[in-house]
Amino acid sequence: MHDSDLLFSMRDVHVEVEGKEVVKGVSLDIRRGEKHAIMGPNGSGKSSLANALAGHPAYSITSGTALIAGRDLLQMDATERSLAGLFLAFQYPLAIPGVTVANFLRAAVKARSNGDESVIKDFRKTIKANFKLLEIDDSFATRYLNEGFSGGEKKRLEILQMLMLKPLVAILDETDSGLDIDALKVVSKGINYSASSDNSILLVTHYQRILDYVRPNYVHVMMDGRFVRSGGPELALQLESEGYDRIREETAAKVEV
Repeated sequence: MHDSDLLFSMRDVHVEVEGKEVVKGVSLDIRRGEKHAIMGPNGSGKSSLANALAGHPAYSITSGTALIAGRDLLQMDATERSLAGLFLAFQYPLAIPGVTVANFLRAAVKARSNGDESVIKDFRKTIKANFKLLEIDDSFATRYLNEGFSGGEKKRLEILQMLMLKPLVAILDETDSGLDIDALKVVSKGINYSASSDNSILLVTHYQRILDYVRPNYVHVMMDGRFVRSGGPELALQLESEGYDRIREETAAKVEV
């Protein structure tokens, strides 16, 4: 019998990129209303895991299981995963010349609406409210998606997409990277606004600072393709003060024993 509060679950997931194993067996359960953070140094496999779960073709899940709301994620292509309620905010969002922000979002919302006309009918009002929340000028609606946008503007647009699509499970891949403190506060406000008792958020980061604004229930430390430590939000503060070296040394000592 499926636990209805368990929105996302993965068991012993392994990921390869160009024939090299970069994620070496990770397991995680995320329930409704929870925020989880995956922290780790560069090259630890965090972004590879996020991309593989979203269905990026360059990242191959070679073994393990992953479920979203009880459904087998790994039997779905990237579009089906999105329709099932999975969302990925990219670390490096791409520009799409010729496609305006408004048209892109309208098409995405329509695809996710299951024929609910009220969603499309309220589109203009909803996008205007979310522009205001994220302090995005209304003129961005008619600009081509991410073309000529600053790093902070691109990240706000990722959070705007999340707010418009209302996913069950949102994976945010280093959404805080490259943001100044003002942009970080705005992006965090959007993330917190989108969080509810019916969805869940997985933040991927190697900096603790976003966790000052988006408080996670659980923090998982990833190194060399594995989760080596899990705990509460205090673990992020420990990492900020001590860095990753201490956990790396403790992990190495356990392996040697």
